[in-house]
Amino acid sequence: MSREAPPEEEVPGDEGGGGGGECQGEGGCYLALCARPVHFEKANPVNCVFFDEANKQVFAVRSGGATGVVVKGLEDKNPISFRMEDKGEVKCIKFSLGNKILAVQRTLKNVDFLNFIPDSPQLEYTQECKTKNANILGFCWTSSTEIVFITDQGIEFYQVVLPEKRSLKLLKNQSINVNWYMYCPESSVILLSTTVLGNVLQPFYFKSGTMSKLSKFEIELPAAPKSSKLILSERDIAMATIYGQLYVLYLRHHSRTSNSTGAEVVLYHLPREGSCKKTHILKLNRTGKFALNVVDNLVVVHHQDTETSVIFDIKLKGEFDGTATIHQFVLPPRSIQPYQIPVAGPASVTSQSPVLCKLYSSSWIVFQPDIIISASEGYLWNLQVKLEPVVNLLPDKGKLMDFLLQRKECKMVILSVCSQMLSEPGRGSLSVIATVFDKLNHEYKKYLEAEQSYTMVVEAGQSRSNPLLKRPVRTQAVIDQSDMYTHVLSVFTEKKEAPHKFTIAVLMEYIRSLNQFQIAVQHYLYELVIKTLVQHNLFYMLHQFLQYHVLSDSKPLACLLLSLESIYPPAHQLSLDMLKRLSTANDEIVEVLLSKHQVLAALRFIRGIGGHDSISARKFLDAAKQAEDDMLFYTIFRFFEQRNQRLRGNPSFTPGEHCEEHVTFFKEVFGEQALMKPTTF
Repeated sequence: MSREAPPEEEVPGDEGGGGGGECQGEGGCYLALCARPVHFEKANPVNCVFFDEANKQVFAVRSGGATGVVVKGLEDKNPISFRMEDKGEVKCIKFSLGNKILAVQRTLKNVDFLNFIPDSPQLEYTQECKTKNANILGFCWTSSTEIVFITDQGIEFYQVVLPEKRSLKLLKNQSINVNWYMYCPESSVILLSTTVLGNVLQPFYFKSGTMSKLSKFEIELPAAPKSSKLILSERDIAMATIYGQLYVLYLRHHSRTSNSTGAEVVLYHLPREGSCKKTHILKLNRTGKFALNVVDNLVVVHHQDTETSVIFDIKLKGEFDGTATIHQFVLPPRSIQPYQIPVAGPASVTSQSPVLCKLYSSSWIVFQPDIIISASEGYLWNLQVKLEPVVNLLPDKGKLMDFLLQRKECKMVILSVCSQMLSEPGRGSLSVIATVFDKLNHEYKKYLEAEQSYTMVVEAGQSRSNPLLKRPVRTQAVIDQSDMYTHVLSVFTEKKEAPHKFTIAVLMEYIRSLNQFQIAVQHYLYELVIKTLVQHNLFYMLHQFLQYHVLSDSKPLACLLLSLESIYPPAHQLSLDMLKRLSTANDEIVEVLLSKHQVLAALRFIRGIGGHDSISARKFLDAAKQAEDDMLFYTIFRFFEQRNQRLRGNPSFTPGEHCEEHVTFFKEVFGEQALMKPTTF
């Protein structure tokens, strides 16, 4: 294959064996090849296969392109097919970003270009490298029109000024002895291996027509070299973005410490500014042939001899040795899930059983971050992490949550873990449940704070002056109260499997955790607590929860308490007390009291808060009449007559108050002489 995948980068091993190691023990495989791979023509003497890491495309070049070139990518629905003149062996072939310009290297001195622009003639044009006596090792497109030649004497940065003019302009070049190079398209960084031993690495960063030289750094070799020849090979180096930061990964086959015999992966953090530092060491505890991928921010290390893989998460706690954090693998070694190659051909033929793919084959080649290619079988896969099997492989629920919360597709698995944790078998202790709730609410609070900060900036009108400001992304790690209520807590209480004390303790533990992180508890969680208490006739506990404000006041909660009056009479007074404390619920309190025909109590309440001058006389008189208590009606009628006298100097009701029927009723019961006379001074 192409320069990016010399034979040394393969995962070597014997050709025998079946379809890869089994997923031993309980829990199964946590790594899998994607279900829909890219299928291309196998590599053979006539067909050469190349991979472009920037566009994630496979090129199958037959007879130097004369009998056809087929380009396929993971995202491409339609492959690109074309022919080109056979001008010799193709060493490297790649499209620019956007597939508008094709670049082909056939010699050590120049690169040929071919425009794929509609209505543009497909004429080839050539660019020689500028440095005398230099040989081109390869090239990388950094944008749709910018390309970097890497030679054994440095790098040359070009721009295709106008594709239709078929000319390139040299933007910048840098002289430096180069052994080999590596490109990370996600971060637009090219890494050059320099010096005799090859262990001094010089990174360059490319953006919008500019080339920046970053700080060079030295890879610590396992032991002092005895010879002065190239020791650091590109097959032992990878570049990848992990948790948003660029790292150089070095596969050190022998540890620098004498007491450790296994290999290790050393991570060097490569920032845009500042020096590159060794930050993490991943202990493999074995020797042999390895290959690296990065999937979902996890470092995956494949071991060819045992046909298994392990994963590392640098966000999880490790041991700090003074310079770097040492990590052990998160889960026990497992094989990639067995993969069946679909049988092609007519339906009559495809009835035969699919063939198992040879996993960890010597023809496998890995590319960053998550690509595995089998040139001999003609497949390109994405490597994927399966989270469901992880649940049974990580018994420590706290560590499991730390792991799951960092994964992209984690929500339903986390909710499933929470449900399992509350059910038999495997019910967790309250302390474990509390730990899990705290971890979930920690993430939830972080998102709420970020959202609040963003809203404040936008409302203050500062977003225009800060174009980089972006709304916080709600990841699947944000498990809010609605998620927990719908998928976990309401289901848990409905099942009624657990003892009621445990059920209530779990609900209160979740509410405690929300309060600890100063997250406003939604009323439906309190309602769930109250309903559970009522189901088990635990009214004394309900009374205590309300008395000591364990359940926060809210209008919906007060209404729920009112509805409980028939089975628990004190709930009525508890509801009124809550509404009083809310102070913004005065109208609701009056409505509640009037609906219970407690008209005098409603009037006393409204006088107590000084609102009696503005209340509707008709509403109170209606309620008094419905109570069918003549003396109550007399008292309320007289109160409003006195209010009218005080406010207007006349006890009569105005037409706008619509109290005519009540005046008539008063006369019928008590006589016209009982009406209050205007007072004159």
